[in-house]
Amino acid sequence: MSSRSDVAAAIAAAARTINHQMSLPETLQSIALAARDSVPGFDHVGISTMDKRGKVETRAATGQLVWDLDELQYSLGEGPCVDTLRDAQMVVAPDIRHDQRWPRYVPPAVQAGLRAQLAVKLCLDQRGTLGGLNMYSTTSDEIAPEAEAIAELFAVHAAIALGNATERDSLNQALHSRKVIGQAIGILSERYDIDEDRAFAFLVRASSHGNIKIRDIAQQLVDERNAKPAAGPGK
Repeated sequence: MSSRSDVAAAIAAAARTINHQMSLPETLQSIALAARDSVPGFDHVGISTMDKRGKVETRAATGQLVWDLDELQYSLGEGPCVDTLRDAQMVVAPDIRHDQRWPRYVPPAVQAGLRAQLAVKLCLDQRGTLGGLNMYSTTSDEIAPEAEAIAELFAVHAAIALGNATERDSLNQALHSRKVIGQAIGILSERYDIDEDRAFAFLVRASSHGNIKIRDIAQQLVDERNAKPAAGPGK
């Protein structure tokens, strides 16, 4: 079994592979790859995320098997991945072909080549559950004790990286929305010869009447303006 110092070194090495300036998709993929390389015994790793409405989706994976087994668990509503997105902090499933906890999931998963599975919740105290780190083995029925320890510690680093990336992504989206709305206000002010306040009120009314987000209406106005050919000399 690896010592605590060995585990800490593995975590530190994995954390260094995650570039904090990456986009959210790049960060998620880096986490998945780092987990696969850091947690012994698992050859396939994926990351599931859950939004505020409870919608779950796979956002990164090291291979097609991950997409297939993740989707199988979502569709059935059972499996280690699903359990960690609910109440469980970690789910360990060695020799999964004999596991009775998920009677609908196990048979097709084993048929796809699964032999063992480990799932860890990704969470932050102030944000709650962010998603899950899902690890699949097609090479061994056993799960080494050090794999659990490394996965648990790695999940902390992964959750922090995911939280930071999500915040950056939200900020970038907010800044983009603000820019697009500003451009749309300028377009409306020019088109209808109105001031900025009335142009913004126009967007609000259009959003309310069509039950469409203001930023989507603004984006359409900007796209329409950009799609028009520029007027040439004498036009």
